[in-house]
Amino acid sequence: MATGLLLVGAPVLRAQSAADDQREAPEVTRLTIRGVRAIDVSELKNSISTTASSCRSLLLTPFCFISKSHLFYERKYLDRKELQRDILRMRVFYWKRGYRQATVDTAVAPRGSGVQVTFRVTEGRPTIVRKIAVGPQTDVLSARDIQRSVSLRAGKPLNLLMLDSSLLSLSNKLWDRGYADAVVRVDTIAVDDSAYSADVSIAIDPRWKATVAELRITGNEVITPGTIRNSLTLHEGDLFRRSDVITSQRNLYESGLFRHAAILVPPQGDSGKIVEVQVREAPLHEARVSGGFNTADFFQLDGTFRHYNLFGGARRLELTGTLGNLGAAQLNNTGIFRNTLDKVSDSDRPAFEQPTWQTSAQIRQPWFQSPRNTLAFGVFAHRRALPRVFIDRGMGANLTFTREVAPRTPASATYQFALTRVEAGDLYFCVYYGVCDTTSIRAQRSRQRLSPLALTASVDRTNEAFSPTSGILGNVSLEHASGLTVSDYRYNRASAELSTYYRMGRGVLAVHGRAGIVRALHSTGAALGFAGGQADDVLHPSKRFYAGGSQSVRGYGENQLGPRALTIPASKLATLTGCDTSFATIAQCAANGPACAKYCGTDSATFATLKDRDFVPRPLGGTSVLEGSVEYRFPIWRALGGAAFVDGALVGNTGLLELAKGDGAITPGVGIRYKSPVGPIRVDVGFNPGIAEDLPVYTAVTNAKGQQQIVALNSLRTYDPVQSFFDHLTFHFSIGQAF
Repeated sequence: MATGLLLVGAPVLRAQSAADDQREAPEVTRLTIRGVRAIDVSELKNSISTTASSCRSLLLTPFCFISKSHLFYERKYLDRKELQRDILRMRVFYWKRGYRQATVDTAVAPRGSGVQVTFRVTEGRPTIVRKIAVGPQTDVLSARDIQRSVSLRAGKPLNLLMLDSSLLSLSNKLWDRGYADAVVRVDTIAVDDSAYSADVSIAIDPRWKATVAELRITGNEVITPGTIRNSLTLHEGDLFRRSDVITSQRNLYESGLFRHAAILVPPQGDSGKIVEVQVREAPLHEARVSGGFNTADFFQLDGTFRHYNLFGGARRLELTGTLGNLGAAQLNNTGIFRNTLDKVSDSDRPAFEQPTWQTSAQIRQPWFQSPRNTLAFGVFAHRRALPRVFIDRGMGANLTFTREVAPRTPASATYQFALTRVEAGDLYFCVYYGVCDTTSIRAQRSRQRLSPLALTASVDRTNEAFSPTSGILGNVSLEHASGLTVSDYRYNRASAELSTYYRMGRGVLAVHGRAGIVRALHSTGAALGFAGGQADDVLHPSKRFYAGGSQSVRGYGENQLGPRALTIPASKLATLTGCDTSFATIAQCAANGPACAKYCGTDSATFATLKDRDFVPRPLGGTSVLEGSVEYRFPIWRALGGAAFVDGALVGNTGLLELAKGDGAITPGVGIRYKSPVGPIRVDVGFNPGIAEDLPVYTAVTNAKGQQQIVALNSLRTYDPVQSFFDHLTFHFSIGQAF
């Protein structure tokens, strides 16, 4: 009988124990912090232990609506001891930021199957810095150096984090001058609680200059000490400077030779420093193979092989190869590949069904004659294709010398010799190259040399690689091609880009600008086989400037802002009223004229205007561009962020000072960003203003000799494809910030 009562009572006891546990540690279904005004509430939440249950990832949110399984949903429970500690944590958080009178209260209330935890914050008045004294004055640091290094400012709250940052910045500045043993400390902080003010005094003692007395290398097995020494900007007898330590350590990591590299200086009380370079070697060979598919290239294979120490000396060999368009003949017009080659003629289809490929080999010698120099030589070849448009074959070689003129500021000189051959219809050369006569087109189809000499320089002063919140990022490029560089295309080209980033409230204001100009050079010989021996104004399409797209003016599709031309099949023009599509008269057809819609060729025929969708807009590019963007990026929830932006550009065939005569637009928009391990996943929606344009129209027709020839219509087409609100919207999906 007793045994039976125990068996019956056991479930009751377990249920009571579970209920007690639920009361002691209920699930936190919501966390609220109220009263926060002066700081970022998300930073405050990250400083405490108590958190609310939530979906494990933004990508799993749809599943969390359906199920609260632990696979999708992470449950958090209330720890009352940690809750009390969180009050202290939040007060310390405010104290460090100058709010020394802040108080915090908590409330726990039932909510559904769990509880809601509420923190109520009373920030109070901040303690304001009245004055900052830094001294004694020395010749080592100027007043400007001190001003730039001290981020704590008079008239602002007594932020102890900024004070620590100021001390570190002053110490690093002194170390960069050779004073590695300098002492920078807070002398006094005099707080007047009644007046809510404070006076701060920072003491500086430079002490002595330090030099590198000895370099010791440990941990290497295959890599020789000489190779490691070549990577270092630290040398015996030189000043021991922070910038040299950082540059040397970065050189070691970027070589790919080491899993771990550290430059250490054991505590030493004199000016001669013994510097230890500790390394742990990585595998010296790496090979990767990957594959995929898309609706443009069918199936594709990619392969990479790297040797990080070819013949010693950290010499890197890199082999890459891509093979695409695999299975095109078998998969065309099946499944998702139904429309890939549907408009390619039967005679041209075999060429577009062949595999596409590109391959390259590069030998890179870092630390060439100096740790700041890199020399690279490469060869490449490719066969690329864009269905219905062109097949591009090319091969060549390049030589690049790079010098890091300052930290994260490389400058390069590159010479590339390339032989290119484009297989395309007459229409392609007429639209993109601007040459429409048979002789010039025949010359363009022959093998051409595109061999520029380029000088480039860039600077990176941003604080993050993927999503900078402060600093600048810029680059400039100068390019020349002529007979002196053994090039058939002759031109001068210059371009520059600059992006700046500023913290503003809880978000970041990003500003981007781009400018460029290119000019064809006069040639005196029959370099390109043109009639009269002139190649004036003939530029390779890749050297022109384009605007529009996910990283440009986002209200437009890729390269669709700027000079354009329209193409239309002659069969479409044949439906125009009074249009004779014979070679002699097709140019007189009216691009805006009415077209036959029903019962063509009969007395009861009806007519309608040709639609804009009957024409294909083709970007021509310009010889000059001026582009700018302003974007405000802000957090929304956890890894999700948003952005509001305004993009604008002018693209034309004039000089930069006359760009107002070119094609331009300003497009606003909004976007969503998701912070992923590979960078921000970005979705942007740009608003296209829908500006109607009068564009030239080209078509192809058979002449009296039975040859296809390009004809430009005498009249322009008023092209305005934006007819509804949704036509104004342009969507972009990509990985990485726009700039």
